[in-house]
Amino acid sequence: MSTVTDTRDLSKNVFGVFMPQGWKMELSSIEGAQAKWQRAVDIAVRAEELGYDSIWVYDHFHNVPVAAHEAVFECWTTMAAISQRTTKVRLGQMVGCNSYREPSVLAKITSTIDVISGGRLDWGIGAGWYEHEYKGYGFEFPPPKDRIGMLRESVEIVRSMWTQPDTSFDGRYYSMKGAQCDPKPLQSPHPPIWIGGGGEQLTLRVVARFADCSNFGGKPDEWARKREILKGHCAAVGRDEDTIRKTWSPEVFIRSTEAEVKAAGSRSFWGEPVESWSAGNLVGTPEQVCEKVQQYVDLGCTGFIPWCSDYPETESMELFATQVMPNFR
Repeated sequence: MSTVTDTRDLSKNVFGVFMPQGWKMELSSIEGAQAKWQRAVDIAVRAEELGYDSIWVYDHFHNVPVAAHEAVFECWTTMAAISQRTTKVRLGQMVGCNSYREPSVLAKITSTIDVISGGRLDWGIGAGWYEHEYKGYGFEFPPPKDRIGMLRESVEIVRSMWTQPDTSFDGRYYSMKGAQCDPKPLQSPHPPIWIGGGGEQLTLRVVARFADCSNFGGKPDEWARKREILKGHCAAVGRDEDTIRKTWSPEVFIRSTEAEVKAAGSRSFWGEPVESWSAGNLVGTPEQVCEKVQQYVDLGCTGFIPWCSDYPETESMELFATQVMPNFR
């Protein structure tokens, strides 16, 4: 059995995949919560068998595009369960919503997951954006500047609790005195920190200062522009931008022939027209998808974490693993 992928080895491209958890209504065709969960587990286990480096989940509580009383399996309990059904695949969140849990609690959750998984956590965190969900579950929805400030302080606190015997902190948004986090994570110096989001003046500044890995979206020209902005923010804090892994999380829909792709139409859960959806995601035959991946590799992208638009089927996941990934390893 191969070893766990080293996320910090920037000489290699990494490939993850989202597992189904219900957020995008992808499990709605399956009757019963236990059957939905079993299908999600089966797909996660299959992703490990196929050689994906990592499995990812969203951090949301109800469905999109509208809340629909359909099962959505919670982020961290899902991670804990999947850690016990897999042995080598890394476990990530794209990305955790900082506002939903106090940073001291996040430190305890993440360190526990790293220990029980055998050192396989990729900690994904972001400022949060889904206002409807915030209000629905009783969370305050601060302005962007404050959410970014909270994110920055949270990363500082969690990193300190991972690495120091005790943590005291007196910030604008959070304060604590003598917080302990035992057991510590297994990974040294700590689990990789993934910061998601492409906000050019706020989020990418936090990425430049704190992230081991970044994740932002966009078609090639937009993605390239955000990378250039990140370079500027890194220069401002004296950091080499090449020390940050840059990643992309598109949707993926692959079929063996162009006719099958065309017949499927748009699989966008937001209702995006097929032309726009196809252009901004990994949609096409294996050869066409390879061409799109190469575009991003040429721009400096070294990590791909797609969402499979045909879940709970696994054809796209299988084809991506067997006919796309080997070309970039």
